[in-house]
Amino acid sequence: MWQQLSFRTRLFLPLGVGFLAALIMGGVLLQMFTTDQLAAETEPGRRSTRTVATALNSTLSVSDNPRKMLDAFVHSLDASSDIQFRPVEAGPAPSVKDSLRDLHGVPQWFVNLIVIPDTDVASPVFIDGRRVGNIVFMPDLSADLFEKWIGFLALTSLIAVMMVLTGTITYLFVGSALRPLQNLGAGLTRIRRGDYATPIPVAGPPEIRQSCEEANALATTLAQLNHDNRDLLHRLVSLQDDERRGLARELHDELGPLLFSIRAGTIALIEAAAPAGNLGNSVQQVLQSVEALQQTNRRILDRLRPLYIEELGLETSLQTLLQNFRKQAPHIGFTATIDPDLNGIDGPLAQIVYRLIQEALTNVLRHAGASNAQVQATISGGAIAIEISDDGGGFPANNVFGRGLTGMHERVRALSGSLSLLREDERTYVRCRLPVGAMRDATA
Repeated sequence: MWQQLSFRTRLFLPLGVGFLAALIMGGVLLQMFTTDQLAAETEPGRRSTRTVATALNSTLSVSDNPRKMLDAFVHSLDASSDIQFRPVEAGPAPSVKDSLRDLHGVPQWFVNLIVIPDTDVASPVFIDGRRVGNIVFMPDLSADLFEKWIGFLALTSLIAVMMVLTGTITYLFVGSALRPLQNLGAGLTRIRRGDYATPIPVAGPPEIRQSCEEANALATTLAQLNHDNRDLLHRLVSLQDDERRGLARELHDELGPLLFSIRAGTIALIEAAAPAGNLGNSVQQVLQSVEALQQTNRRILDRLRPLYIEELGLETSLQTLLQNFRKQAPHIGFTATIDPDLNGIDGPLAQIVYRLIQEALTNVLRHAGASNAQVQATISGGAIAIEISDDGGGFPANNVFGRGLTGMHERVRALSGSLSLLREDERTYVRCRLPVGAMRDATA
């Protein structure tokens, strides 16, 4: 649990416990020493009470009129004096604790907290051998208790003030130290996410400032490496496109005419003299094989470089691609939302959009076992947003990107885009976002 607490909590918790312990210790010491102090302060009064009682009994024993002498003594006592005469018929004298009720300015819980010493003294008074009353000592402890209460308040106030001052200073100090650390943590998070342009504020103690400067230097280095990496990826993509273009040209210019020539010769052979027997079957098989090769050649050319994108536009080419997939997989329900503004996209960016959707739909057709697939390709906020989803069985946990999508991922990165594959709500999603100006910036 301690590991889950914040730094401020870890710092303030011991401080608070320390101040609370100091307050409790002060209360315990107050209770311990107050009892002895009150006993010591009332001891002279108790001795005086016994002395007065002894002297009064001696005087009464030799007096001709002891009752009159006692009355004169009682009248001479001050009502506020701690020493009083209490006749026998008045009953026992109240205890000191009973007189400490409803003290002005001192709460009762504080009075109950202090152990009041036993200060009651009752010395008997005799006339002619008969006990007529007691000389009692009833000290007024209200002033002493009020003094102790003021001392307790002073101690509590001092501890509270010290706690507030220490807490404020600690809070400000911790804030001045934590704020640069928080900025450093937020900056490292931005660096991890690929944001190298926003610098980390350099502030705080020298150690933290040095860490911030090192992190900013690291961000600068990573930004340069990322820029170089994107340049290399863009060059790689350009080389791959050039290679695909050359290969497509070779297949179209070299293999295409040869296949057409073979097909034309086979047809001419069939029309000139219909072969009989096994020879006729062989000629038909050759014709079928040639036609299959021509279809395969066109399909390979289409995957290498769909030339008609430049003629028809990206949106129309994607619609044609979806129609072809519907013919190949009539059991899959394809729904599509293709933005007509995609016809304004051309060049390698259009090629990547087309190939990405083509590769994703090929995976759906071959591996997903889906009954429904959706394709969305729209332009918003200066970027192309692409999403292909299906309700198939998903992808293996250890094989997020296949070979085809891995190649597309590299191409998307080269254009400062993002490509992700995820599983949500029993559907598999391929999501891509490509900035429209990425290719223009890369080719500039």
